[in-house]
Amino acid sequence: MVERGRPVEKITSGDLTSPETMRDFIAFYKRLAGYGEPLCRLDDFFGMGGAWIAFHYDDVAAILKDPRFLKDMRGLAPQQDQQEAPGEDNSVGKLVEWLKQMPNMLTVDPPDHTRLRRLASSAFTPHMIEGLRPRIQQIADEPLDAVEERGEMDLVADYAYPSPIIVISEMLGIPAADRNRFREWTKKLGQAALEPGQSEAVEAAIEEFVTYIKALIADKREHPGNDVTSGLVRAHDEGDKLSDNELLSTIWSLITAGHETTVNLIGNGVLALLQRPEQLRLLQEDPALIPAAVEELLRYAAPVMIIGRFAGEDMTMHGKLIRKGEMVLLSLAGANLDPQSFANPERLDITREENEHLAFGRGIHLCLGAPLARLEGQIAFGTLLRRSPNLRLTVRPEELVYNYSTLRSLASLPVRF
Repeated sequence: MVERGRPVEKITSGDLTSPETMRDFIAFYKRLAGYGEPLCRLDDFFGMGGAWIAFHYDDVAAILKDPRFLKDMRGLAPQQDQQEAPGEDNSVGKLVEWLKQMPNMLTVDPPDHTRLRRLASSAFTPHMIEGLRPRIQQIADEPLDAVEERGEMDLVADYAYPSPIIVISEMLGIPAADRNRFREWTKKLGQAALEPGQSEAVEAAIEEFVTYIKALIADKREHPGNDVTSGLVRAHDEGDKLSDNELLSTIWSLITAGHETTVNLIGNGVLALLQRPEQLRLLQEDPALIPAAVEELLRYAAPVMIIGRFAGEDMTMHGKLIRKGEMVLLSLAGANLDPQSFANPERLDITREENEHLAFGRGIHLCLGAPLARLEGQIAFGTLLRRSPNLRLTVRPEELVYNYSTLRSLASLPVRF
């Protein structure tokens, strides 16, 4: 393939997660588009074998809704070019092997997905989430109270992180003293897993996380409360609705997905606004735009860059044979920049009216926590901009450090206000 007379550099799995890609995803999207084909071939995805990358909006949306593309890897034979078992240095493989044994609604297909999602869904209805508004507002104000006299903060550590972790911890009945432990565990599993030679760190994080959740389950069994974890324990103990591993893994997934993505939405979104002063001023002058602004930031600066599916059968797309068991990586970030679906997609526009972004996915795996993430985002941005009208970066944007991750994730965001 060529782009304007130059060969297009082959994309690697490292490119998908590198800090450079996170810093300027638009440039990376142009590399994908430069191939001139709707499906890009990846020779190897972190030692798991070859994969396809879909990045056009219509393709990504169609695959998300197509039952032939699966989440559950357990019933699929490994590809011929894929190792039967992860090597000693394959950190991703070690994590994947563990996840295979720990089914939850994020990693299985119907009918198991239907059953597991139903058990957790009652806590995430729009009505239940709206009832959390006063508490989420209080949680958003508290970290700003703590840093007000300093006049500066690390927006990620001091503001973006506390609110989502407190909210999901309270929903799950997790003691306040334990919340900060999750940050380290999720960072290890989300970042160290992508680095060669980190198998021991990944295994240690899994063991510590699992040990904690087992202790939490035991405590809720002895001292049940009106929280999501207690409800899941009751569902497990009252029959065969949840296996031991499903119970453990469901709680693990709610902790992880319940805070990490929202932390990064807030961090990425604030940076995007600070880099575009005209959009920031518009939002400060008209707070009624906050809901639309959150949707636009979900499109433009969402944390979830790629998600995976597996072909459940041989099939052809755009003339390419996708074999049963092959991985298809869906670039949600790429789909949200597709000019066929969004006018001026490379421009942040908080007044955008038609914004059917894919930040929360599509189909049966549409993010269960979407109503919560939206509410947390609206309150977080609204509170910050109301209380910090002179918000500004204290470093040059090029000095900011991004984590090596499948999420667009800032290590820190130093600001003054």
